[in-house]
Amino acid sequence: MSRLIERVLIPTDDSDGALSGAKRGIALASRTGADVHVLSVVETGNEPPEYDDELLASLEAQAEGAVETVEQMARDYDEEVDVTTVVRRGIPFQSIREYANRREIDVVAMGTTGRAGIDRILLGSVTENVLRTARTPVLAVPPNADQPAIDDVAFDRLLLPTDGSDGAEIAAEWGIALADRFESTVHALYAIDTSPFSAIGDEVPEALGHRGETAVESVRKRAGDADVDATGSIATGSPTDVILEYATDEDVDLIVIGTHGRTGIGQWFLGSVTENVVRQADVPVFCVPVSADSP
Repeated sequence: MSRLIERVLIPTDDSDGALSGAKRGIALASRTGADVHVLSVVETGNEPPEYDDELLASLEAQAEGAVETVEQMARDYDEEVDVTTVVRRGIPFQSIREYANRREIDVVAMGTTGRAGIDRILLGSVTENVLRTARTPVLAVPPNADQPAIDDVAFDRLLLPTDGSDGAEIAAEWGIALADRFESTVHALYAIDTSPFSAIGDEVPEALGHRGETAVESVRKRAGDADVDATGSIATGSPTDVILEYATDEDVDLIVIGTHGRTGIGQWFLGSVTENVVRQADVPVFCVPVSADSP
């Protein structure tokens, strides 16, 4: 049987945010039997770098040190893990995306904040650009997430927000596959946001409630077919607030969410919802693009 995840890419600049992402990425790779690729990008832009040779050499030495740190973290945790380290010059998010595509990476694991100032290599904006353009899932670790040792990283309770869209369905497939691998519990959640329809009456909220029941039941049935324990909930409020509140109240370990959902008047999950969840969450967020292959 093929592995769920075969290659995990960990971008790093040796910042606290990047190392937090590395811990989750190493835990994910080790527990799925995946190889680890560690990438640090020296930002040079589209034009030839303005750095002199001495400064460029210093930045590349820092980048080499950054990938070696993560490599050592991975080997200390799992001496059998296969680790590849790479330093590139270029625009960070483009280099990450291109490396992921060329090396057939299955998941990119990264912190959402990095260095600031002239020595920056990885920034929050880099993560957002990766999220917008990646063809594979991105495990984004926000700065508010706790900082456990790799041994203590948990994937026991997974939150799967859904709106019944294609984007939510592919995210649910990934969430259930991860839950099956980790023997986790799945929490399916649908948010009824009635604020755009407050002057219309009760018909629209009732219809949304029916849609929510259908979406949640679809996730629960899929989980049941995979012998994964699942619960389902419907809550009223803005999707971002509902997701964050539920994650806190239920002490979930990971939010698995699509990066795009419905469009038009029925939209609930847009890229902006996922980005807001990533920015504000206290737990890692596993972001699945609609273009991602099924697990």
